[in-house]
Amino acid sequence: MEFLDSYQEIVAKAIQEYEFSNEPHQLYQPMNYIIGHGGKRLRPIMVLMGCDLFDGNMQLAIKPALAIEFFHNFSLIHDDIMDEAPLRRGHPTIHTIHGINVGILSGDALLIKAYQFFEDLDAELFKKCVSIFSQTAAVLCEGQQMDVNFETQADVTYQDYITMIGNKTGVLSAASFKIGALIAGASEKDAQLLYEFGKHMGIAFQIMDDYLDVFGDMAQFGKRQAGDIFENKKTILYLLAMDHATKEEQEELLYWYSKKTENIDKVHGVLKIFRRTKVDEKVLRTIQKHNEIGQNYLEQIDLPQEKKAPFIELANYLLKRES
Repeated sequence: MEFLDSYQEIVAKAIQEYEFSNEPHQLYQPMNYIIGHGGKRLRPIMVLMGCDLFDGNMQLAIKPALAIEFFHNFSLIHDDIMDEAPLRRGHPTIHTIHGINVGILSGDALLIKAYQFFEDLDAELFKKCVSIFSQTAAVLCEGQQMDVNFETQADVTYQDYITMIGNKTGVLSAASFKIGALIAGASEKDAQLLYEFGKHMGIAFQIMDDYLDVFGDMAQFGKRQAGDIFENKKTILYLLAMDHATKEEQEELLYWYSKKTENIDKVHGVLKIFRRTKVDEKVLRTIQKHNEIGQNYLEQIDLPQEKKAPFIELANYLLKRES
């Protein structure tokens, strides 16, 4: 999308400007490594978009936008260690190259640097933004722990899953938009409406990620095919399949999800049940529902429709990734 290009250019230039050159390089180069791979850099772009929506000072928003990007990548480094993931964005993960100890330390350093990048804000704005940032970090950890718990928890519900991804993914998008809006001087009401839009957009985005993990083209996304199935992650696909499966199929799912195995028969067996219960169709409808909820919050912000159009375009774009 053309309107994203200008934001991506701002973020890319800022990342280059603030590239880490500190010593010891064994700590800082892995940080440059993961940030340099980029991805879409959506969260810092959300900060800039939130600021731009309310005609704020974009220069003031750049370092807080990088703070969000640093934090996001900190969480990815630690997620990859916990998941024993070999790839991130199509590249070897930090812990597979440098070891777990360096991965943990580099992630921690990114988190500390993220806080430092709010320090240019005036005292009142600094307090507001860091408060949101800290609360978001705590909630994200809660979501991550819930995700870990689900692997061995037998009674995970659909609502448990929505709460988990809201905490693990939705709140970071939400906080990114809200921080940008507050930097621009938006009212608390409008900033919170934008927060809710971002939260539901983030939920829809994560559900789409879970969908693409199974039904997507992994060569395009740089991830392992059906990694969530191998790791026994009780995503929405699993939960909907359990709700609509026969007793025999439920028993088969429970059998496979009780084992950590590289056996490809596991993926074939689970996919067969996913397809028969039509979880792909059900998941896509759930994605659309959260997209609509988010856009309803956006609609309540009292600004001209043309100013809000890029947000709708972004949401629709993220939910129409190729499968």
